[in-house]
Parts: sequence; C-alpha cells; structure tokens
Amino acid sequence: MNWRHALKEQENHLLNDLVKLLSIKSVKDPATFSKEAPVGLKIKAALDYMLQLAQAHGFRTHNIDGLVGYAEIGPETAKEYIAILCHLDVVPATGEWSSDPFSPIIKEGKLFARGAIDDKGPTMAAYYAIKLIKESGFSLQHRIRIIFGTDEESGMSCMKKYIKVEPKPLAGFAPDAVFPIIHAEKGQINAIIKYKGSKKGQIRSFYSGEKGNMVPDYAEAVISSSKAQALILSDFNTFFQNEHQTATIKIENDKIHFTLKGVSAHGMEPEKGINAGTKLAFFLADLLPEEPFIQFISARLHERHNGEGLNIFFTDKVTGPLTVNPGTFRYSEGEGAISLNIRCPVETPYLRTIEKLTEVIKEYGFDIEEVREKKPHFVDEHQPVIKILQHAYELETGENAKLLTTGGATYAQFIENGVAYGAVFPGKENTAHQINEYIILEDLYKAASIYATAIYRLANI
Repeated sequence: MNWRHALKEQENHLLNDLVKLLSIKSVKDPATFSKEAPVGLKIKAALDYMLQLAQAHGFRTHNIDGLVGYAEIGPETAKEYIAILCHLDVVPATGEWSSDPFSPIIKEGKLFARGAIDDKGPTMAAYYAIKLIKESGFSLQHRIRIIFGTDEESGMSCMKKYIKVEPKPLAGFAPDAVFPIIHAEKGQINAIIKYKGSKKGQIRSFYSGEKGNMVPDYAEAVISSSKAQALILSDFNTFFQNEHQTATIKIENDKIHFTLKGVSAHGMEPEKGINAGTKLAFFLADLLPEEPFIQFISARLHERHNGEGLNIFFTDKVTGPLTVNPGTFRYSEGEGAISLNIRCPVETPYLRTIEKLTEVIKEYGFDIEEVREKKPHFVDEHQPVIKILQHAYELETGENAKLLTTGGATYAQFIENGVAYGAVFPGKENTAHQINEYIILEDLYKAASIYATAIYRLANI
C-alpha cells in the first residue's frame, strides 16, 4: 500500500484539523480544575475535540475521568492492541513570539504555533495514519488504539491513571521526540529544594521560571544595597552589554530592580538555552556575598549543566551524561525555593545521587522539600517492535534507522515494548518548548506516511 499517495488526498483535512487543535490553549490551569476538567478547561477542550473528531470518523472512543481518552479501530474481539501514545497539553508560550502562539500561521512551509511539534502536530499525523488504515479496509490481527494524554508536561498523571484501569498493550510508540527511533530514555529526579534564612538580608525578592522542565527565559530581582548605586549601575550595564542580553536596572530610593531575558529551551537540553535565573544570580553574587540563596545559584547551578556543582555528575555508555535544569526560582521575605529537573542516565545510582545532592545544598541552608523519581526506560534492539519501526522508517525515507537515546521523557516509558518515534527528522531543528515553535509541513506528511506503514505492520505482528 502506498500510504503517502493515499495521504495526499487528505493533506488539507489533516492540516485544517491540526490548526483547530493548535488554536486551543491547552496549558494546565489550576484555576479551572474540576471533576470534569481535572487539568483545566482548555485541556478538556482539546481532549473533547480529538474524541469528537474520532467519533465522526467512525472510531470507538472512551474518556477516562477527563484525564485521558482513546480512539480505537480494529476487531473488537481481538485480545491484544497496539498503542500510539500522544499528548494534548502544551507548555506555556513564554517569551516574545513573532506571532500569536495560539493562532497558527504558515510561513515558508512551516506551521508555527505552541504544540506544533510537541505534541499536537505528531499526534494529528499519527491519527491520520490510523484513519488511513481504517479506510483501507485491510484486515487487522490486533486493535489499534491512539491514546490522548492531558498531563504529559506536568507529571503524567494521565498515563498513571491509564495503566491502572486499562490492560497493557502489546507494543507501541510515542510520536513525541525525533526520528529514527529512541529506544532508551533517561530517568529523572525532580526535586524542590527549600531555603529559609534571615529576613534581614539585602535580597527582597527573586523570581524566574514557570515550569521545571523548561529553561527559564526571564528573571527579576529586587535588592537593597549599601554599595554605591552608580557603581552597581555601571557594573550591570557593562556585564550584560558584554553578554549581549536584554537586561534592565531601575533604582527607586533604597531598592534596585533588575530584570533579565534569557533563552528558553527544553529541560532535557539545558545547555541549549540561557537560564535567566542563574545568569542574574551570577551577576548578583558579587553584590550579595552574604546571601546564601544567591551564592548557591551562582556557584553551584550557573552553567553547570551536568551536575558538577552539585557533586552528582554521572555518565554511562547507553544514555550519556546526567543533566540538571534549574527550572523555577522563588524568593521572598527570607524564604525561597528552587526546582531541579535532573535527567539521569540508565545506570544512575539514584539513592547515592540524592544523598550527594542533600549534602551540597545543606552547606547553603537548603533542604529537600519534595523529590519525585522516574526510572529510566530501555527496549532491547532485538525486540520485534524495533525491527518493524526500523523497516518502516527505512522504507519511507531510504535512510538508515539507527537507534538513539534521549534525556527526554515520553509516554513510551509506560509500556514495556514502547519507544519514541519521531516526528523531528535527523538534521532538523527541534523547537519543542521554545519560542516560535513550528513543524515543517512536508515533514508532517512524511511522518504520517511512516506511521501508517509502521502501525499497520505492528497491528499484524
């Protein structure tokens, strides 16, 4: 079956449906939590949209407590099913975009919007791949189920719920990363460390970041300083002029206000961004030598992406080095908190890593308030699911489908024979969690063809 030819006739429908989905601002919103909308009304709207679309196309659908839903085709009597694991929630659209992040636009063959590549574009590509299989009339040995999660960016409570109430799939993939195939994912340690010091210090407030798994692109601080304000102003302008970053300083009586713009990036690749929080603290460290909160950020976190400053550096041959992303910073009235998103190689000694972290932060007056662990995920290269996905990719692209590893965390971890599979192609920019996020339309359609080939073969494994 030439799936690419079959898709050609439906490209406009795919694009139109994707634009509608991207227009829904499906960011987690505690202000609108309810029993019917456990992660917020906008995310509920995105889930409702996909389930209604699937119903209109003749899929069997089910909504599980508003947290996760699925659409299914294939013989209802089939014991096994293949799972395609997608998510409809998106991270906040921080920073200065060239256009409204929730009003999708097409420029130079690219579709720009928050969620275009993470993960609404790949979700719609996978959905249309299954739709093509359904319309082909070909027989299937197993059911095919596309799962729509709603809390991937904030703890994955949706999939935790799903695996409690639904049977395990035979195999599957998450279209939520890069091609060819990611067969190993780092684990995570997500820690919130709390500081409680003197309320008489010079720092009045410090704020940066919105989510732990994003490099913060904005920071602001207010301090009182006994140093000559003119000297501070001169040092500030000289420092950030050399750094080529947008920064402001404002002096009001005994208070000095600082703001700084950095560059956002995915928390799994902190070195690709400019962390506004750590950068601002690095500048303030000389002004505030007796402020442990600032000294800790500057000495232990600033541009120390592999955990060296926390004495937790680790690497292995499978997934490479550990990474640390300080994602949020809060300080007021002598109390502060920092969130650390630590991506751990497959062989990381978790207990010892947490022990070392605890030892270092105590030197500065911090304690661990909360810690959540996620173990790494690994699928052996000889598993049938790997071979099928490799064949589908190579058939559609003519390129070698080598196996990759990642620091990212996808839904693939929730199924034993699950991997991450696209939709960013080799050599292409991955704009997930960044300003002006986009998906290349040609790649969107190519991914849908690959998915159709792969899913059909998996459904007859």
